[in-house]
Amino acid sequence: MIKVTRLDNRELVVNADLVEFVEATPETIISTTTGKKVVVRESVDEIIKRALEYRRRALPLIKTAAGGS
Repeated sequence: MIKVTRLDNRELVVNADLVEFVEATPETIISTTTGKKVVVRESVDEIIKRALEYRRRALPLIKTAAGGS
């Protein structure tokens, strides 16, 4: 999960596993695999950074839960 900010400054948490693509038009739009779109204040690069950090934190937990090392 990654925290983002809508244009009206409300925080929103997005499931990073459902992000299909992110585009700048010039606002940043996150499109999910469920067909939803969210316009946010963060840049495309910031969304990528947060998604990668989420994966780095989540991967060891997934491996542990699956019985891996």
